[in-house]
Order: sequence, then C-alpha cells, then structure tokens
Amino acid sequence: MEAVGVIRADPPELVASELGTAPVVRRRLAAGQEIIRQGRRDLTLVRLTPDLIYDQMIGMGCARRLIFSWGGNPGVGSLHRLRDAVENDWPGPLDLEEHSHAGLTLRYVAGASGLPFGVLRGYRGTGLEKVTASVRPIFCPFTGEQLAAVSALRPDVTVIHAQQADRAGNVQLWGISGVQKEAVLAAHRSLVTVEEIVDRLIPRPGSVVLPSWSITLLARAPKGAHPSYAEGYSDRDNNAYQAWDAVSRDRATFLAWMTEHVLGRAG
Repeated sequence: MEAVGVIRADPPELVASELGTAPVVRRRLAAGQEIIRQGRRDLTLVRLTPDLIYDQMIGMGCARRLIFSWGGNPGVGSLHRLRDAVENDWPGPLDLEEHSHAGLTLRYVAGASGLPFGVLRGYRGTGLEKVTASVRPIFCPFTGEQLAAVSALRPDVTVIHAQQADRAGNVQLWGISGVQKEAVLAAHRSLVTVEEIVDRLIPRPGSVVLPSWSITLLARAPKGAHPSYAEGYSDRDNNAYQAWDAVSRDRATFLAWMTEHVLGRAG
C-alpha cells in the first residue's frame, strides 16, 4: 500500500507493518520497538551512530547486518548486545560494514542525488577498500589525484522522527537534523513518526521541511524518540541511557527487560 502525502493518525504499529526486510535508518525508538514486536528478521540496519534502539533490535535477533560509522551508548560506554553479537554470535551472527561519518554521509547524499557514488579524500591510505565492497579507489579525471569512491546508499525504507507534520503530509524538523533529509530522499520508501500534527507549519530558523511527496507514511507518536530528545517537545533522558548499561550487560536481564517494557506493550 502506498499512502504518499496522506496523514495517518493510526499508532505506529499499524503502519510499521509496511517495512518488510529493509534497512532502517536513524534513532527511532517507537518505530524500532514496533519492528521488534512484529518479529522482523534479517534486517540490514543503517545509521551513522547506532545506540540503544539498535542494541535492542540486535539483541532481539532482528538484524543480520549493520552499516555504521560509530556505535555506542553515548556518554556511557559500549552497546553490550552489539558486542555480544559480534564477539559471540548471540543471538546470531552480525555482519559489520564500517565507514567514517563523512563516508557514510556521502553514501546518503549520493543516493538522494540520484548519483551512483560519492567521492572523498578521507579513506586514502586506510586500506578500507580491501574489506569493504562499498569503497573503491578512484582517480580524478582532471588532476589524476587518487580519491575514494563510496557507493550510493538507497535504503528500502528510511524511518525518522520529527517534530511536526501538517495535514497535507509535509514534515518539519529542527535542531540537530543530521542526515535525516538525505536519508529520506535516498530511500525508496519512508516512515516518519512525529510529535504533533498541526494545521500549518510555521517556518523556524534552521528547520528542514520534507515535502509530502518524499513521505510514504506518517504516524503521530508523541515522545517517539525517547530516551533521545525532540527539540521543543522533550529532553534527553540521561538516566535511561545510564540504566541501559546495566540492563544490556546480561542476556537474561536484557530479555526480561524487553519482555516487560517492549514485547508486553501495544506500541
């Protein structure tokens, strides 16, 4: 089903079923936890900085592959479910594809621009092209300089959380927007959860507006980024990040927490 430009007031679980086995991008707790509840498997997860929600998805067996440029519990330490998957294949093996922030960002930009690849100097001399299929050496046709080419990233589905959508299906986000715009424009389909649906978007300095034609499905999900923040709507819950370190260290404790706080909830 395609619903481009149509506001859905349904809860996220009713629209997340559209995802299939697709790359999921960005830190979206409400949508990510619904993917866990649906028992999705063999996903390729993509994000510059995977944190708690990816730790949960990996620990619950949703992920087969992770494309990223840094992974951790920000301000606290390691993602223990990610480490367990990499070091011990629990709950299953996890393939990794690592990039720099600049390299992975360029993959999104190339995908959003309809180009086959992006070019940068940053990987020269690293040998990364020997272990990463999406990185290749390339020579500038004008200067002869050796550069690195990174293949375009075209996710099947991009999932983001934003502050507002209007009733025409346009989305506005502000604050640290990262590569959310590029991730949406690069994707074949997009799911956007928002804090609020408003009659009219009011322009804000530095805001990003995603037009309705770039959005496949919308769902209202207040505090859908928790424990992260949505500027103007909610603050970062530092206690939740700190508590996750203890929860995620032990497999049994992790599974019990997920059963109580995620699997036992309706979304």
